[in-house]
Order: sequence, then C-alpha cells, then structure tokens
Amino acid sequence: MATVVTLPLTLSAAPSGYKKPSPGKASKPVERQVYPAGPSYISYARREVLQLSFEQDDEATSSARAAAAAKAKAGQAEVLFPGLGEEEEDAALLASDPKEWKKQDHYAVLGLGHLRYKATDEHIKVAHRRKVLRHHPDKKADHDDGFFKCIQKAHETLTNKERRRQFDSVDWNIADEVPNPKNVPADKYCEVFGPIFVREGRFSNDQPVAEFGGPDASKAQVEGFYDFWYNFDSWRSFEWHDKEANEGSDSRDEKRYTEKKNKAERQRLKKEDNTRLRELVDSVLANDPRIKRIKEEEKAARLAKKKGGAPQQGKQTKLSPAEAKKAADAKRKEEEEKKKADAAANAVSKADREAAKKAKEAARKNLKKWKKAIAAVIASSNYFQEGSASAAVVEKQLGELDAYCELAEPEAVKDLKEKIEKAGAGAGAKDVLKAKVAELGDKGAGKFTEFA
Repeated sequence: MATVVTLPLTLSAAPSGYKKPSPGKASKPVERQVYPAGPSYISYARREVLQLSFEQDDEATSSARAAAAAKAKAGQAEVLFPGLGEEEEDAALLASDPKEWKKQDHYAVLGLGHLRYKATDEHIKVAHRRKVLRHHPDKKADHDDGFFKCIQKAHETLTNKERRRQFDSVDWNIADEVPNPKNVPADKYCEVFGPIFVREGRFSNDQPVAEFGGPDASKAQVEGFYDFWYNFDSWRSFEWHDKEANEGSDSRDEKRYTEKKNKAERQRLKKEDNTRLRELVDSVLANDPRIKRIKEEEKAARLAKKKGGAPQQGKQTKLSPAEAKKAADAKRKEEEEKKKADAAANAVSKADREAAKKAKEAARKNLKKWKKAIAAVIASSNYFQEGSASAAVVEKQLGELDAYCELAEPEAVKDLKEKIEKAGAGAGAKDVLKAKVAELGDKGAGKFTEFA
C-alpha cells in the first residue's frame, strides 16, 4: 500500500505576466526498424548460438584473454626484420672516432651496409633501436660512449632527407667501376651494363628510370633508353665535401670566404659528374650491338620493300641424323667450355676487385696520418716564412695540402710524407712539396700558389 509523504515546502508566487503553457500536440507515431547491436547483444547471441550459460560464457572469455596475453608475453609475435642491427661489428668499426663523423660509414654503423641507399625509414628505425639497446654506455663496464655517439650521428644523418642525400651522393662504399664497352662481348653487353645504369639511376629526379633492356629490345625501347639518359635530371650534390670555417672563429668575412670556396668546389664536382655520365652514355651507345642489329633489320626491310617481297634466305643443306647429333654435341661442348671460361674470368675479376677495395680502404685509413705528419713538418718550418706566419698564409698552405691529398693517389701522399720527413724542416721541405705538386700536371693546374 502506497504511503503519501508531505514535504514542508512553500512555493513562491508565480512572477507577474506568467502564463500557463498550452498543452503541446503529440506527433503521429512512425514505425521504425530497430537493429540489435552492442557488446551486450553480442554476448547474448554468443550464448544462444553456443548454448552457454552466463557462467560458461564468462569462463570462455577469460580463457581466451589469458591465452592472448600469454602468447604476447612469450614473444610469439612476428619479429620485424630478423637479425637487422644485431650483427657483431668488427674492431675497426667499433673504434670509429665520432669527431670524424663525415668519414664514417653511417650505413655500416647501423648494420645497414648490405642495403645502403635501398634502406627504408622502417629499416633505419628498427636498426637504430637495436643498436642503442646493445651499445648504450650504461651497459659497458668502462662506460665508453664513442661508438654510441657514432650510432646517434648515423641515425641523425640518415633520418634527415637532405643530409642522407648528401651522404648517398658521395657514398664511397658502393663499387662504381665501369668496364670499357669495347672489351665487353656482344652477348654479355646487356648483362654487364644493365646493372650499371640501375646504379646510376638512383640519382634520378624522374622515376621510374628507363631500363637498359635485353639484347632483343625493339628500336623504340633502345631509343627511349638513350633519350632518357641524354636528358638525365640528377639530384646528386656534393655538400658533404664542404670545408668548415676555422673552429672558434667569429670572422664573418672568413665564413663568407669559406662558403664561397665550398660553392665553387660543389659546382666543379657537379660539372665533372655530369661530364662523366655523358661520356659513359656516349661510349655505351657507340658500342651497343643492338644498334648494329637494328640497322641491319632496317636495311633488310628496305631491300625487301624494294624487291617487293621478303629477303631470300640462303638454302640450307639437310643433315643426316648422325651429322645432326654430331653438330649438336659439338655445340653443347663449346657452350660448356665457354661457361667454364667465363666463370674462371669472373672469379679472377672478383678477386682483383676485392683486393683493390681492401687496398683502397687501407690507404684511406692511413691518409689522415700521412697528411698530419706532412702538416707537422710545414708547421715546424714556420710555414716557410721569415717572420711570424699570418693566419691567411697558414690557411692557404694547409688548404693546398688538403687539395694535394685529394688530387694525388694515396701512394704519392705516402711518398711525400717520407721525402719531406727526410728533408727536414726548412727550404728542403718546401722544395719537396713543389716537386710533388708539379707531378700532378694538368690535374693541379691553377690550384696551387704557395707550393707551385
């Protein structure tokens, strides 16, 4: 039985002008279709279909969640890029000087040496994370952070699009040898030069790059390829070789002068690279066996059109079964011998390339040491000045020493180091420098004044 409760409240009088609202009119009823949805309905449907009680359904849901958590905890999820960034580094790489970051191989530091410019942003991200976990200073007894700094610099360089392009432009670890087209057999021509143009194509602003094609490529394909490369639009730049102003200098004029020199050097290197590529395309086109085939096909077509029919083929003598078998055996034997010879030649060529690469790397490592020894002799000679050497003279002579080391072969730099140390400080050392600069010939024309 309901109980009535009276509250001790007194309502105030209605404000003046208040009117009781008129009753509204209800809208007409509309029939609508209602769809079951939501987690509650899904649970209901699951229990109905599987014929489960509330208790059984809760138990099954809890078991499924526990199994998923156990799977994730056990590490059964797929590992992204297995092994990437987890390989053992050699001693030379671990000893990299973070101050010489412009000379370090940023891809090798992150374990991406096998991918290089093909490495994606995801590759770089994963490799960096794994390298940091392995080489953080807190995980080392001596807390040495030298290689860790190299890792951070490599990540900073490769995640910056502009800086990565600058490094890729001068990546000295990519083999860039090009054989003489005159010495490449016609049947190997496409096989040899196809990968070379793929390698050069990484600098193209226009993608995809025209492919070299095979030995049976049509005239349109061959002409399209050479048209593309004669109009090649390259993004390659050479800022990586820029020299920085003297450390600690606040001279605005010195900074402007350094930038002016860097700009001139970049333009020179860009011009040389364009010339190199143009000469490569010229030489490959001049010796392309497909051009000769296309001309012969066009000549045959003209003759056929002139005669009003297809060119007559020479009559072939029908061979007996024994002769045909003998000819086939001879051809097969010839092909096998050719394959063996090619394999042997490739093995020798590969060994020579590996030896040359190792020698080049060794010379590059020693180049800095040799240049430092030469600079020490120049400094001990007071930069060949009677009185105190001015900053401009010091900078000029050291700049010319850098230029010589870049233009000369490593063996020539080593020879200079030995001869100048033997000559000792003074005029004899300067005479040695002048003689070595003179040996550069046209390569050093106009680049030297102090040691000319």
